[in-house]
Amino acid sequence: MKIRANREQLADALGRAQRAVGSRSSLPVLQGLLCEASEGRLAVTGTDLEVTVRSEIAAEVEEWGKVVIPGRLFTQAVRRMPPGVVMLRAKDQAELEISGENPQPVYTLRQLNEDFPKVSVSGGAGTEVEGESLAEAIKQVAPAASSDLGRAVLTGVLMESTPERLRMVATDSYRLALRDLPAIGLETTGLLPARGLRELPNTVGASKVKVSFSSREGMFSSAAGTLRLRMIEGNFPKYETLLPSQYPNQFTCDRDNLLETIRRMELVAEDHYPIRLTISDGGAEVNVIRQDVGRATDYVEGELEGESQSLTVAFNPRYLADGVVATGAEKVRLRIIDGMKPSVIDDPSRDEFLYLLMPVNV
Repeated sequence: MKIRANREQLADALGRAQRAVGSRSSLPVLQGLLCEASEGRLAVTGTDLEVTVRSEIAAEVEEWGKVVIPGRLFTQAVRRMPPGVVMLRAKDQAELEISGENPQPVYTLRQLNEDFPKVSVSGGAGTEVEGESLAEAIKQVAPAASSDLGRAVLTGVLMESTPERLRMVATDSYRLALRDLPAIGLETTGLLPARGLRELPNTVGASKVKVSFSSREGMFSSAAGTLRLRMIEGNFPKYETLLPSQYPNQFTCDRDNLLETIRRMELVAEDHYPIRLTISDGGAEVNVIRQDVGRATDYVEGELEGESQSLTVAFNPRYLADGVVATGAEKVRLRIIDGMKPSVIDDPSRDEFLYLLMPVNV
C-alpha cells in the first residue's frame, strides 16, 4: 500500500474509527485500525466486535493494499505530522512508514499481522432521518442505560418502530428515559448498545443519516462514514407497566435554577446521598444531610398543582440531574404521585420525552 492524503482528513478518519476500538481486548488485533487503499479512496475501520466504525476519505493511491496498525499510536502520529500532505507506505508487510512533504519527521510503525475480523459495513436500503434529531434523542435516553455488563440487556437502548414514530427507551432499573421521534418508520428494530449509540454524533454525525436494521445489527451511515452496532440478545423489560397512568401532583420550575441547586447539593451529597425536596405552593426547599460531613439547604421557586398542598420526595442527585439536563427545556416539570412511587421529569410544553425516576426512601 502506498498513498498520499491530506493530513486533516486522514487524522479525522482515523479519529472517527478509533472511537470503536475498545480499551481492553483479549485480541491484540482489535487494538488496531484496518486501512484499505483502493482506487482513489482510503477506508479506515475500527471495531471491538460490538461497535464498528468505518470512515472513508479521498486519497491519491499509488499502490493498492491493506494494513492493520495500532490505532491510538497511528492516530496520534498522523496528528503530529506537519500540515499538508501525509504519505503512507507499507514496507515488506511488516511496517508502515508515515512521512510528509519534508524529509522529517518520519514515523515507522509495526503492523499487526493477525487477521482483522471480517465485519459487515453495508446495510440495506435504510430510512433517511434528521441527524440532529436522532443525535438529540440518543443524548436524552442513553444516560438511563446501565453500565453493568452483568445485566447486558439493560446496557442497551430499545428502538421500537411503528409507521407513525420511532421510540427509544433505556433503563437501568432505577430510572427510565423514553423519547419518540415522529414520522420515522423502520421495518425492523431492536436493542442496540448505548455505548455505541453515544458515538453516533462523533462518527457519522451529519444533517442526514441513513438508518437500517437487520436481524442482528443496526446500521447508521452518512457521508462521514458508517457505524455498525451488534444487537444485544435478550428480552427488554416491559417498560409500559412502569409508567403510571396519572399523576395527582406536578411541580414546575425553571430548569437552570433547579439544576444549579442540585449542583450545590452535590457538594455534600456527592453522587449517592439522596437530596430531599419539600414542595409546596411557591417553591421547593431542597436539602441534603450527611452525618459525617454536614448539611446543605437551598430553595427553588416554582408552582405546585394538584391534590397535595405539600409533599416531600427524595432522589439520587446524579440521577435527578441527568433527568433535568435531558429535558433540554427552559421549564421542567416534576410529576409526582407520592414519595414512594415513581416520578416523571419532562418538558411541560412537549410530550415526546419523559424521564421516570424512582424516589429514595429516607
